[in-house]
Amino acid sequence: MSTRPRSNRRLSHERRILLYALGAGLPGVVVTLAILWSGEYSAKVQWTLTLFVLGGWLGFAFAAFERTILPLQTIANLLEALREGDYSIRARQADRGDALGEVMVEVNELGEILRHARFGIQDATTLLEEVIQNIDVAVFSIDVDGTVSLVNREAERLMARGADELLGRPVADLGLADLLEGAATRTVERTFAGKSGRWQLRRSNFHADGRPHNLLVLTDLSQALREEERQAWQRLIRVLGHELNNSLAPMKSTAMTLADLLRRRSDPEHWRDDAERGLVRIAERCESLHRFVAGYSRLARLPAPNRQPTPLQPLVERAVAAVVGGRDRTTIEDGDELTLDLDRDQIEQLLINLIKNAVEAVDELDETSPPSDAITLSWSASSDRIALFVRDSGPGLANPTNAFVPFFTTKEGGTGIGLVLCRQIAEAHGGALTLSNRADATGCEARLELPRERPRTT
Repeated sequence: MSTRPRSNRRLSHERRILLYALGAGLPGVVVTLAILWSGEYSAKVQWTLTLFVLGGWLGFAFAAFERTILPLQTIANLLEALREGDYSIRARQADRGDALGEVMVEVNELGEILRHARFGIQDATTLLEEVIQNIDVAVFSIDVDGTVSLVNREAERLMARGADELLGRPVADLGLADLLEGAATRTVERTFAGKSGRWQLRRSNFHADGRPHNLLVLTDLSQALREEERQAWQRLIRVLGHELNNSLAPMKSTAMTLADLLRRRSDPEHWRDDAERGLVRIAERCESLHRFVAGYSRLARLPAPNRQPTPLQPLVERAVAAVVGGRDRTTIEDGDELTLDLDRDQIEQLLINLIKNAVEAVDELDETSPPSDAITLSWSASSDRIALFVRDSGPGLANPTNAFVPFFTTKEGGTGIGLVLCRQIAEAHGGALTLSNRADATGCEARLELPRERPRTT
């Protein structure tokens, strides 16, 4: 059996076209020559006509061959030029009058489209390179062999080396090997040759030239963290100063009044009652200051959620019962039966705080018998989150922007940390808490969003 490839045994397209052209004229040529040589013609006539018939037959066959093969070769050359990235070559006689012209027109238009696309890609690539070089984050591209294939200017400053010293170097030599392992997004403490501090690491994969690469992005967090820390200290000092002044100023005034009473030679009438009232006032301010410090400690010691599968409706019913008891003023609207992965105690406390605020808002209207739907609770679910609403028919919020400011309160004896704790609990569960005035009626609406499943951590 022959071991030659099958493609070598097959006739080429050109040969088949030539054979078809010769075969098309062969019957006529054979019949003509048979008639010519069987008739009573002179030898001169026979040979002259024979040469004429054979010449015409072969001439037209080869002409058909050329007219068929040459355009195909032209198209092949055009496509090869397109493949090589040369989009300037165009086919002549590209008219839409015949099938071959249609092909030529389409090839020319394809070349024009590819030319514009190449210019667009070049512009986008240039813009991308310019952005990468000028952003204030360090970018490293690392190929499958573990060597650096791309760096930007910030990466050069970070490593205190030029691009020519970094490109082609193994990441192990540059101290970056451990960054290619572990969580793809995390915060790291690291000292580099050019800078040290805290860095946000982002790592992703991409393919270039058919080979996998790692993209390593390092963002300096030190300046942002210092600015956030400075602002946090300013807010804390402002709040502490405000609360301490509110407590110490009346205590100082009361203490001076009591000292003046004790310095007088003749005791005024009822001085003992005045002294007792002054001491009670000082004790009240000390208790207020104690509540403030205790509330701040609660904010700082909120534990992480202990998540367990928890049915939503019984949880809402327990929170309502804990606040309103037997008073018929709260309506729980029917909703989907949902089971969420959450900390039951924390979410229940959150709902108790929201319902208690709604009850106090309704009580501000001084109505002896509020309607049964003065407070409504409802919830709705999407594919990945649930939204729980607590609506009241109270006077609403005078300034919703202050609702979540720590230690801000409009209630007598309030601490101003209830809503802050509620928001911290919601965010610790991967959710959110918002407070706004109702658009459809008088009152306030608290919206609690929670994920239906435990958020994934990287």
